[in-house]
Amino acid sequence: MNIIQSGINVKNASITIIIARFNEFINKNLLSGAIDTLTRIGQIDKEKILTIYVPGTYEIPIVASYIANTNKYDAIIAIGTIIKGSTDHFKHIANDAYSNLSRISTKYFIPITMGILTTENIQQSIERSGTKMGNKGSEAALAALEMINIMKKLKKINN
Repeated sequence: MNIIQSGINVKNASITIIIARFNEFINKNLLSGAIDTLTRIGQIDKEKILTIYVPGTYEIPIVASYIANTNKYDAIIAIGTIIKGSTDHFKHIANDAYSNLSRISTKYFIPITMGILTTENIQQSIERSGTKMGNKGSEAALAALEMINIMKKLKKINN
């Protein structure tokens, strides 16, 4: 039986972080957590991290698609915050962002990890951006590091 598992140290990886400016007071903490994890735990040089700001979470997939198509990066981390309001807008933005990012990831065989919060209120967002519930940006970075290694191992098997 063959088993593929991986660690999180990927010194030579290039990663793109796409971050929404909307709800930036939350997203900046997610970004900080992601960069800290990539550099401190993943041992990635800051010069190998491209950070792109977009207006909102809805705009993340088009930039992710462009980056994935360049074939220059090993992973993409999506960072945004969608807080439920009084309309269905929340659901549409979240569903479109997640489904489009998933489609892009499988189309281009590039890990795209989700540091996108979908919360009921601002308090939940604050809790998930570095306080009581951890930092989802950091968790997305950890997932990206592991997935980079897994994808490298899969490519070796098939070559």
